[in-house]
Amino acid sequence: MKLQAVRGFKDWLPEDFRRYHYLCEVSRKILDLYGFEEVKVPILEKTELYVRSIGEVTDIVQKETYTFLDRNGESLTLRPEATAGICRMVIEKSVYAKQKPLRFYTIGPMFRHERPQKGRLREFYQVSVEYFGDLNPFVEAELINIALHILREPEKEFGSFLHPLRLEINSLGCRDCRPSYREYLVSSLREKKDELCKTCQERIERNPLRVLDCKEESCKQVVLGLKTLNEFWCSACKEHFSRLSKLLSSLGIEFFHNPYLVRGLDYYVRTIFEIKAEGLSAQDTVCAGGRYDYLVEELGGPKLPGIGFAIGVERWALLVFGEERRVPENKTLVFIAPLGEAANEVALKLSSELRSKGIKTIVSYEEKSLKAKLRSADKLGVEYVLILGEDELSQSKVCLKDMRKGAQELLPLEDIPLLVERIKSQTE
Repeated sequence: MKLQAVRGFKDWLPEDFRRYHYLCEVSRKILDLYGFEEVKVPILEKTELYVRSIGEVTDIVQKETYTFLDRNGESLTLRPEATAGICRMVIEKSVYAKQKPLRFYTIGPMFRHERPQKGRLREFYQVSVEYFGDLNPFVEAELINIALHILREPEKEFGSFLHPLRLEINSLGCRDCRPSYREYLVSSLREKKDELCKTCQERIERNPLRVLDCKEESCKQVVLGLKTLNEFWCSACKEHFSRLSKLLSSLGIEFFHNPYLVRGLDYYVRTIFEIKAEGLSAQDTVCAGGRYDYLVEELGGPKLPGIGFAIGVERWALLVFGEERRVPENKTLVFIAPLGEAANEVALKLSSELRSKGIKTIVSYEEKSLKAKLRSADKLGVEYVLILGEDELSQSKVCLKDMRKGAQELLPLEDIPLLVERIKSQTE
């Protein structure tokens, strides 16, 4: 049997890691500007956490989580998202008692057993950002601005993206006005049940809002004939959304009100948003987020409203790099080409000393000719080759070859500072 990776999981090659590390460092740099601090939460959590936070009747908990019993018979789940875990951490560690507001972020893998898509496999990576404290439209506008700042930062290095970003916002209303819309929605969808796809037929009773963003054409037609949620907003929600819209405009942020925009998790209230890459693919959402006023409280913590967002790193990578762009490599600076057993021993010590001075070094210990070793160095894009042959060893010297200029010179083996100075001076 041919061994292959599990469906929906992939191997990462060096270029994948270069892209990942680049995007992570961009995220860290921007989030530091806004005062956010990095945290880590476990990949595994008790299943109860997601049942209580995400909602037992959501598609994620019912169909998409990787849930299993451990050897002690306890039900555990691979995290499908980071917000619930960060909320659990905030409660368990009582960090809210030390300071408020709280500004946290985490970067790492999430897991959902759903159909693999371009830029979204069953193991996927997210930059997850959370803010806890008193919420108002100013905080929300700043958080949306942070998400856009992070996503657009690579344009400074790589130029404009092939797929322009589009910010869509909506309000899910509050506890006062959303129930009436849910009641209307369930009643209306029951009448049109036969026109809905099988998945949405199941959603009518347990999670009717998800019908609004179904991609099936038959469901889209049904939704277009329904009243939208904003027609049911209370006066406070109307005022809140209007204020947020004006603040975004004051920041020069272009946005679109999408009345059909919803979230797949139960805990969101009022402001939600998505940032899409137009034309990227059918699944074009790169960032999604929103506000959750009661989640910490419902998990047993204090009254501590929150708002956050998550950026899908793989989709962001498609947006930034496409199929062609590459992250500039940290190329090998020095390649040592020893010829023979005695030269290998000298190369082993020499390379150790060079690395201790901060010079990236690779040694070729293979029994190959000098010509073959120089070809290997050339393929690696190496700037300098140190050649250690019989002639060099007999003189206690090493030949430093500049691969760009083709020039070379003999330097004393024992004079490592001179060698380091010569290499560094020519690369600055």
